[in-house]
Amino acid sequence: MLCYARGDSRAFESLYQKHKGGLYRYFVRQIGDLQLAEDLYQETWGRVIKAASSYESTAKFTTWLYRIAHNLLIDHVRAVKPVDLFSEKFGNEQDSDAVDSDNFLPSDEFSPDKVMEDSVKANLLKRCIALLPTVQKEALLLNMEAGFTAGAIAEIVGVTLEATKSRIRYANQGLKSCVMNKWQEVQDER
Repeated sequence: MLCYARGDSRAFESLYQKHKGGLYRYFVRQIGDLQLAEDLYQETWGRVIKAASSYESTAKFTTWLYRIAHNLLIDHVRAVKPVDLFSEKFGNEQDSDAVDSDNFLPSDEFSPDKVMEDSVKANLLKRCIALLPTVQKEALLLNMEAGFTAGAIAEIVGVTLEATKSRIRYANQGLKSCVMNKWQEVQDER
């Protein structure tokens, strides 16, 4: 980022290539609306470009980048209150199924039964993640998908380390319980 701030456009390209997938998935997983995710994603990069000249390396670039993304999400949520956009969008099975169906394409090495079971489990997991409270879902996704430590997440979302650890712990507990309950329901239906 410091190189980009000094005018090296290839440095921006390198940053963009390195972080584009994770950042986009962050938005999609948080809100489930592909168009809105794209808009917030583009706005984040726009803010990175605008802030280049004043960038200071007080934190890791990824922490700074995701802090911008987090703030955009918060701003968006405040703008659409009292509607709970997160649960509304992720509660819609059509939207959530379209979000990541490519990640669950079957491999030829699996039997049809195994592929079907894996697909059911993947959909259960997506539904359970969608049911988590927003702050827990964000902490879980930043930790598990983006690979941030609890300390980095605390810095990104502006809460204490202990609050972040609690959010991750409660998210894992809730996710485990939800998946177990929903899988039992599937088994009972068979």
